[in-house]
Amino acid sequence: MEKIIKLSVIIPTKNRCYLLKETLDSIVAQTFNKDNFEVIIVDNGSTDKTKTISFEYTNKLQINYIYEPRPGLHEGRHAGLRASLSDILVYADDDIVAFPEWLETIYNLFQKDENIVLVGGKNLPKFESNPPFWILENWNSITKHGQVLGDLSIIDLGEFEKEVSPFYIFGCNFSVRKNIVLDAGGFNPDGMPFELIRFRGNGETHISKYVEDKCLKAYYHPLASVYHWVSNDRMTEEYFYKRRYMQGISDAYSILRYNVTKESKKNKYLHKFKLYLKILLGLEQIKILNEINNNLKTTDFDKNLVKYYNKGYNYLINCYASNQEIRNWINKKKYI
Repeated sequence: MEKIIKLSVIIPTKNRCYLLKETLDSIVAQTFNKDNFEVIIVDNGSTDKTKTISFEYTNKLQINYIYEPRPGLHEGRHAGLRASLSDILVYADDDIVAFPEWLETIYNLFQKDENIVLVGGKNLPKFESNPPFWILENWNSITKHGQVLGDLSIIDLGEFEKEVSPFYIFGCNFSVRKNIVLDAGGFNPDGMPFELIRFRGNGETHISKYVEDKCLKAYYHPLASVYHWVSNDRMTEEYFYKRRYMQGISDAYSILRYNVTKESKKNKYLHKFKLYLKILLGLEQIKILNEINNNLKTTDFDKNLVKYYNKGYNYLINCYASNQEIRNWINKKKYI
């Protein structure tokens, strides 16, 4: 009798084989029956021992190793989707350590309600060393939703399962129905090498936006959780500046893409004229920066966060205004 694969765990990875090993060890330790899920490792151009380590687990897990040389996290995510045998896709980063009940909880939540299309849990920090005070201060600041530090992709929304905004399901622990990804046209570009940063988009945020727009359910469960590796090089002000720079690029991409997509159906040429005026006058930039300034303190660190965000935002706006290739890329119908 043919096995029924209930979950497809998809792990895009590049040159982090020893972190990947810890991730796979935590998947071996799952309470969910190993006959019920597959693990698709998408090697996104590694030159280390990623392939060797992946095949070391073929006697412990149902491993499907795929080599995908095209750069970008979205390429790895889409390669995993195309190879998947399940209707439920469990996307995980190569630097997570999963709770033992992770997969069992995810599967049960999707069975609970067909309108639940996106599932996540806690992404707790696994610090390489003792973090500086300012990181702990930010992480331990409790919002009305819980603890959230997006720059490190860590989140804790408490000890009770609940429906949440789809934007609180972070990409390192992102479980979604396959049909939702397909209906949304796949993931947008993400995780580009820095020399190709002009092709960066908003990644899984596009899927979250689709879920919200369709009034579908995203669900949080404290057992559908992982520990997320936070290396020493991420616990620096320079890393946070880089993250804000990239967020500026992603937000500029979102404004350019969704404005074009929505308005071009009404009047393509009129929209383009208006869009160029926005670019020249910087109206969109001013709007976003005002929102950020209203919510941030005025320390030198916070001012620099705004400055780097602004630089990233302006960088992509200028690329769009001057480069036809970038305009074609951002306005591409879908990337899958």
